Amino acid sequence: MNQSISVTILTKNSQKYLPQVLAALSDFDEILIFDTGSTDATLDIAKRFKNVTIYEEPFIGFGPTHNKASKLAKHDWIFSIDSDEILTPELLKEISLLTLKRGQVYSCPRKNFYKGVWVKWCGWHPDRQIRLYNRLDTQFTEAQVHESVLSNGLKKLHLKHSLRHYPYECTSDFLKKMEAYSTLFALQNKGIKKSSLSKAIAHGLFSFFKSYILKKGFMGGQVGFEISFYNANTAFYKYLKLSELNDSCTLERFQTLGYFEI
Repeated sequence: MNQSISVTILTKNSQKYLPQVLAALSDFDEILIFDTGSTDATLDIAKRFKNVTIYEEPFIGFGPTHNKASKLAKHDWIFSIDSDEILTPELLKEISLLTLKRGQVYSCPRKNFYKGVWVKWCGWHPDRQIRLYNRLDTQFTEAQVHESVLSNGLKKLHLKHSLRHYPYECTSDFLKKMEAYSTLFALQNKGIKKSSLSKAIAHGLFSFFKSYILKKGFMGGQVGFEISFYNANTAFYKYLKLSELNDSCTLERFQTLGYFEI
């Protein structure tokens, strides 16, 4: 890799795909692992790779944690990927041939897989994300969840080749992320957005309609239905938790209920 790029990866109990993720990044001279409390083999795996640097700190929300990781990197150019995203040889070559310029950010599409199926429906394709940026020009939003790289005033260049993304392997993965993401949404929007049971139901129903009908989840058979139903449930519980936090639950009660186990 002839570019001065640091790869940053947030991890927590990420052992499943981490060997493949790190092996695909062998051409980069720095991979910065920012771990937020792994209790599995994540850190042992990371230590096997000579180009990996490890930092361990508490999770403070996805956006703020990404920004903290980027500040610790050796290079100003940051390639931020998730611990379940595998760089393809085609994308690696494309990045190596880039002439990086300040004032530009680079996005790439993702191939999202569920149960071994490349999902092309439900809004999961092409799922283009800005992943390569200069930290002197921009950073991630401070959002607790659904964070993204700020790109206002910057030129956006679209890379052709994809990351392979494995966000969910089974139903249990859906349930774990639904719990975590719905909590972060409620915390992020406490006192900002209003919510109620009726709003939670409405958001859940519309989310299913949007995913299954408008974004053609019905073309994906059982997989398309499962993803659409997951989206509906996540939307429902996001707004239900927000209603609790706004109206009847104190922050301490959220902690007692275990809603901070991210």
